[in-house]
Amino acid sequence: MRIVVERGKNKAVYLQIYEQIRQQILSGELIPGHQLPPERKLAESLGVNRTTVLNAYRELKAEGLIGSQIGKGTLVLSYPNGELSDNPILEEPVWDHTFSQYSNHFDPNMLKELLAIANRKDIISFATGIASPESGPLQIFKGIEAELMSQDSYHALLHSPTEGFSSFREAVCQLMYKRGVYCHFEETMILSGSQQGIDLVARALLDPGDIVIVEEPSFFPAIQVFKGLGARVMGVPMDEKGMRLDVLEQILQRYKPKLIYTIPNYQNPSGLEMVLERRKGLFELSQQYKVFIMEDDAYGALSYEGKPLPLIKSMDNEGYVIYLSTFSKIVYPGLRLGWMVAHKKVIQKCSALKQVIDIHPNSLSQWIIERFIRTGDLDQHIIQICKEYKQKRDAMYQALLKYAPYDLKWNNPKGGYYIWCKLPEGVLASKLVLKAAEYKVAFVPGSTFFTSGEGESYIRLNFTFASIVEIEEGISRLCKAIKEIKDSGDSQENNKYTEIKPIV
Repeated sequence: MRIVVERGKNKAVYLQIYEQIRQQILSGELIPGHQLPPERKLAESLGVNRTTVLNAYRELKAEGLIGSQIGKGTLVLSYPNGELSDNPILEEPVWDHTFSQYSNHFDPNMLKELLAIANRKDIISFATGIASPESGPLQIFKGIEAELMSQDSYHALLHSPTEGFSSFREAVCQLMYKRGVYCHFEETMILSGSQQGIDLVARALLDPGDIVIVEEPSFFPAIQVFKGLGARVMGVPMDEKGMRLDVLEQILQRYKPKLIYTIPNYQNPSGLEMVLERRKGLFELSQQYKVFIMEDDAYGALSYEGKPLPLIKSMDNEGYVIYLSTFSKIVYPGLRLGWMVAHKKVIQKCSALKQVIDIHPNSLSQWIIERFIRTGDLDQHIIQICKEYKQKRDAMYQALLKYAPYDLKWNNPKGGYYIWCKLPEGVLASKLVLKAAEYKVAFVPGSTFFTSGEGESYIRLNFTFASIVEIEEGISRLCKAIKEIKDSGDSQENNKYTEIKPIV
């Protein structure tokens, strides 16, 4: 519906609105059942008072051209020949039967709500897996962008190859050399975030009914991707050393899965680091049973203690390991740049799939990050944020020691973004998330990360996003919420609070 208001015209504004809507109804441009905008919304869009729109609608109703229905708002009632219809023919689609089975596998609300929480100033958020916004190399990026633009060159704003610019892929190879993986740029592919890599690999490898193995718990968007493609997702429990290979081998023998998805470095959500023995054992099992490994390494560069362990990809010469990583966790999440290292045939297949999704990753971001890598500024930036994030991790750890009830348990991750907590017996994460919201603090309940719907006894806390001051205040509020649930009678545990040694 198009309406143009002329302020200097010798005709009242409400009459201008009335006449234009009337003409569009009588000409058939607005057909019976068309829903007109609410008065307030139309008034805001036209920059007029709501009463002005209300008066226009009253004129149209008096002429019998529009009417109101409960639950449907203001609707067009008249046909172009002037006959009235009290039963408008337009109805919303039957949404439950409209969308594909594939799309119905996804819950869009979790990630959307987490991102919305991160932008709320009144809530202390431990929910989002987002880098500290104050820690990004903003001034360096401004300088690189200004340099690119000052060259009067439009090349930085043109299309790139689907796999990314060759020079950027070569720079990524330099990063991989430092991580112990020696690859050619043709074995790399730039992604619009590493999560796109999960989707592309899943589409390239999986058919409905194929079995995918994940750690239990695991990264919930990956679980959604696998289930969305019709795969059967099976979880393997973890202990303090990582995925339990004894359970994994039983599944490999019985079910012949197509893919194993793992986050060996500072796992999301548990923060665990898979020990070297398990990494070797996992790779050997993949070779023995001819099953692909997707190694998701979003957090490997964020190591706060000791030396990083070898990547599983560094053990692979045959092409069974597909490696994913991202710049979102170490620079800015809005860059939406990640990368894949895999056998050339996997890269070729994923490139063909990517062409029908978004053609190629952001060109300007590629140029900026390539400069950031080649100047050595990325290495210095990682050193700096590791110092900062270690301080934040320690601040959260100490705050838990200070405020937590005696039967709340948690770990002390050597790197990454997250502390994984086990709630006191009888305190459910689904109840706690509501109570914590009353205290203006947010986290992610553990059930999100389990394939079986378990995890009500766990919560994930992010320590990178909030400030150190907010971390202590937020943990204090969270622990008050836990104690309130315990004291309310929802939990049968007695109210004795003493310090215990956190879980490993």
